[in-house]
Amino acid sequence: MLKTKGFYKGVNLGGWLSQCDYSQERLDTFITEKDIEKIASWGLDHVRLPIDYNVVENEDGTYKADGFERIAKAIEWCRKNNLNLVLDLHKTLGFSFDFGEKQSGFFDNEKLQERFYCLWEELAKHFGSDPEHVAFELLNEVTDKAFIDTWNKISAICIGRIRKFAPDTLILVGSYYNNSACAVKDLAAPVDDKVIYNFHCYDPLKFTHQGATWTDQIDPAERIAFDDTDITPAFFDDFFASAIDAAKKNNTPLYCGEYGVIDVVSPEDTVKWYKAINEIFEKYNISRSAWSYKQMDFGLSDERLDSVREELLKYL
Repeated sequence: MLKTKGFYKGVNLGGWLSQCDYSQERLDTFITEKDIEKIASWGLDHVRLPIDYNVVENEDGTYKADGFERIAKAIEWCRKNNLNLVLDLHKTLGFSFDFGEKQSGFFDNEKLQERFYCLWEELAKHFGSDPEHVAFELLNEVTDKAFIDTWNKISAICIGRIRKFAPDTLILVGSYYNNSACAVKDLAAPVDDKVIYNFHCYDPLKFTHQGATWTDQIDPAERIAFDDTDITPAFFDDFFASAIDAAKKNNTPLYCGEYGVIDVVSPEDTVKWYKAINEIFEKYNISRSAWSYKQMDFGLSDERLDSVREELLKYL
């Protein structure tokens, strides 16, 4: 399968310009240039930067210069350290993958969709002239399967609008069920040869999210050791099969924009999970970005992983 040059192994900068309190202190200090230097020392080639619309956009649709400046600074830090950057719109006005955000109406409201298109045009104007170093991800984790037909139309329109300002930028598009691998097959064919199919993987959820209180799909009191599961490379090979087939059919690479293990899991079991999924990533040239660099319940730089980090980094 096709391999994405320059965006093959990365890590997310979750919790900096997204899923946070948006305080000045958070925006100024959560991620600094020293963090980018550390990521570069891990041997990765890119970061994925989630941003929420309200970091760069006011409620009236005008734009925040300081938000764009923060993104530009992140790109500059990355460029200095030979890293590339995926700019991920994690939340848009009217939609968030997190139901706690109480954003709704995007898929039924043309005005909200137009705001989405205009925001991406503005992002493309600012960051679309450097396609070797910056890629775009249209929207994080479409939730309901019922949205897919509308989402295919919205994404095609949005890509067309972006292309006026960023003709060569790679653009990542994910599907429903929160970017599930099994939903990739229902994405429309890429509108051009610079569109990449995107998915996320936290499977099986009962292992990677044990202890989590923000999902009703697991019992947060249950604990599962890796050796008591059926998690093997073959498990991921089967799980990704339909996504791999769709990517091959449409001659496009695959990108796993999020994957990881919650900090409740032991460091040793965390390594075992990463090793199993990495074998299939490598088998099919699947690009990826682990969740997440710091804190956010999944932090790869957190002290708890110090004893296994050297081995763990082999499997990112």
